[in-house]
Amino acid sequence: MAVTRQIRVGGVAIGGGAPVVVQSMTLTPTHDVEATTAQIAALASAGCEVVRCAVPKSEDAEALERIVRLSPIPVIADIHFNASLALKAIDAGVAAVRINPGNIGGPDRVEQVVRRARAAGIPLRIGANSGSLPKHLHALAQEDQAEALVAAALEEVELLERLDFRDFKISVKSTSVPTMIRAYRMLAAKVPYPLHLGVTEAGTPFAGSIKSAVGIGALLADGIGDTLRVSLTADPVKEVEVAWEILKALGLRERGPVMISCPSCGRDNVGVERLAVKVEERLRTYPQAFEVAVMGCAVNGPGEAGDADFGIAGGRDVGFVYAHGRVLKKVSSDILIDELFHEVDRWIEGGMRRPRRLRMAKPAALAMAEASLIPLD
Repeated sequence: MAVTRQIRVGGVAIGGGAPVVVQSMTLTPTHDVEATTAQIAALASAGCEVVRCAVPKSEDAEALERIVRLSPIPVIADIHFNASLALKAIDAGVAAVRINPGNIGGPDRVEQVVRRARAAGIPLRIGANSGSLPKHLHALAQEDQAEALVAAALEEVELLERLDFRDFKISVKSTSVPTMIRAYRMLAAKVPYPLHLGVTEAGTPFAGSIKSAVGIGALLADGIGDTLRVSLTADPVKEVEVAWEILKALGLRERGPVMISCPSCGRDNVGVERLAVKVEERLRTYPQAFEVAVMGCAVNGPGEAGDADFGIAGGRDVGFVYAHGRVLKKVSSDILIDELFHEVDRWIEGGMRRPRRLRMAKPAALAMAEASLIPLD
């Protein structure tokens, strides 16, 4: 079933054809307003579009009004077990509330939250996690955890629909990537509401990024998912960086440059890893969206660099700078990176116009051999 409903978290549209939205969550004690707003600012700078803050205590709820006022992006209150905290968060002006209707104190408490959210004109996030399924679904979870997650989520959907409230998004997160993928696919076939994607408790940056890329990426490639959080045991800025790389890899969003580089092999005679690390570091300062290729030899260098906006292909003593499918110049290896960025900067200053591409008809090795005849710049 296609997502036909759209919600708005502050000024951010989610679902209904809107771009996939990047979320994260603060790690600071929410009642520490200075630390929390500083972390939100760092997240926003990294590309976070919506931020969630845990609200386990009254002092956290009381801090939300200042946090909302100071935050550059919409703030979501994350509430469990205590409906009164959700009510306080709504009164504080948050842009949305995440609740679990199964642990908030029963249908009456859910109705209180829904009534207040409706009056404030803000959406809710509901849904299930594999680690917090209701007891009556434990037996089903033993047979099929994905089905249990979907069953739990649909019970929450039905409760809100009975209250004539449809301004919400749903999640069915799991620590198991295959379970998470199956659950979201099943849920997407049953509801028209926006879906919040994530592999819950994915892990440390290395393993967690891979799990998240596989799980979230598989769903996004299917057209499933409207907002996401990459859940890492790390600085939440890293979550945002990984989220954007997933979206960029699928061509769903643009934010800053994309770099491709060859994996290196015995043909590498320039030290392509060193080149790639240096280029990637310098690219971090560019907000514009363009592609740069870093290649180490004649096998893939001309072809791959030719597909990118810019590229470099190394040699023992000299390297080649490519621009929009053509060899631009041959320079000594020690200034190869500087020459690359000189051309990038000149292109940006000129308005980032992309010329019409010519299809490369020659074998890569032949193209590199011909390029080697270019006089050294």
